Amino acid sequence: MLVRTNQTSRRPNDDHLAALAGERVSSSEFKYRKGTELFGEGDEPEYVYQIIFGAVRTYRLLSDGRRQINSFHLPGDMFGLENGDAHRFSAEALVETRVRIMRQRSLLGSMADRAGGTKDLLRLVTQTLQHAENHMLLLGRKTALERVAAFLLEMDERQSRPKVMDLPMSRRDIADYLGLTETVSRELSALRDADLLRFVGTTQRQLSLPNRDGLARYDA
Repeated sequence: MLVRTNQTSRRPNDDHLAALAGERVSSSEFKYRKGTELFGEGDEPEYVYQIIFGAVRTYRLLSDGRRQINSFHLPGDMFGLENGDAHRFSAEALVETRVRIMRQRSLLGSMADRAGGTKDLLRLVTQTLQHAENHMLLLGRKTALERVAAFLLEMDERQSRPKVMDLPMSRRDIADYLGLTETVSRELSALRDADLLRFVGTTQRQLSLPNRDGLARYDA
């Protein structure tokens, strides 16, 4: 279920989308409950989204029933921009999530008309390509432990190296993102036993990285 909210004053996490669009393009905010679909694979790409708080996974179901997660989108991330007639992935809220949305046609039209808009669009497309390249490199790691270590370093970097990292996704989500057939609990436990991560609280969704250099050796 989604709830539309009134447009409010801009916060740091939604400045990027507003800056790309300019003042003439309106936007709206929506709140999605955990497990709610934002759009489905094959749907017309009508909107561009930016996360204010929460998290979203984009994924597709393979012909054999397996799920392939393409990306985890965190606060500040933009997604949903497509160059075709249909979304290639589905998007679903991992937790309660608030997003700012803007019509793709309006955004692209505004960027085309504005000085410097072409450069901004190229930067946005480049960021998407860079993420796809980084994900391919992550999947190229040989062992499950190396993939999990690389994933933790990716999340750490995207959250600006916090003292306590929040992981809104489940162990199964992480495995589907890393292309693993098993859960990642064993690898996380191995890294904990090596004092390369520490769980905070009882849910194991929060953790700290006391030795980033040591963890990076698995990502070499």
